[in-house]
Amino acid sequence: MIRETAPLLDPGRPGLRVLVVLGVLAAAVAGIYAWRSQPVADPLVPPAPAGAAAIGVGSAEGVPTAAPSGAVPGIVGLASPPPTPGVTVHVTGKVRKAGVLTLPSGSRVVDAIQAAGGARPGASPDGLNLARRLVDGEQIVVGAPAVGQGAAAAVGGDGTTMISLSSATYEQLQELPGVGEVLAQRIVEYREAHGGFQGVDQLQDVSGIGPQKFADLKGRVTP
Repeated sequence: MIRETAPLLDPGRPGLRVLVVLGVLAAAVAGIYAWRSQPVADPLVPPAPAGAAAIGVGSAEGVPTAAPSGAVPGIVGLASPPPTPGVTVHVTGKVRKAGVLTLPSGSRVVDAIQAAGGARPGASPDGLNLARRLVDGEQIVVGAPAVGQGAAAAVGGDGTTMISLSSATYEQLQELPGVGEVLAQRIVEYREAHGGFQGVDQLQDVSGIGPQKFADLKGRVTP
């Protein structure tokens, strides 16, 4: 019929075969393209354990991971360790490097003296309790006379050892009844702020010394 109505459109047997081959090739190419165009699921990234380093956007193989809040993308960030608390003390007297020092919490008097370069030749730290824990803000005087020696101590008429409030060391003040580390430090701070004690009654101005404690101390101290 094609030959009779439109002889020019008849490809003949060889042409028909070529058209069939071309059609098969076109179908095959279309099938391959459709198969390769199918979406591929991205692999799941396991969550990082708590406290581990987080990697910002742009990690390996093009798979972005979520960076923690405040982190810079693309930079590995580790959690900052908490600051280590310390104690600040003033080491003075017969040491090589007197001054204000900051040491780790739990340090002892011997650590403070070593941090100040150690005692000078001929100086003795016997008046100090080297094993005592440091108190923040205290003053350590190396080479001061021990209780019962020098101007820091005297003997009263009844044989009681009298402690000078203006010259006694931090350790010597703790020899008084009811005076511990905190109260001894307050006495030292008061005399430094007021240029010493002009009278025993000034002891009542120190925070933590009430009427009863003052009554226990006034017979054991001198200005």
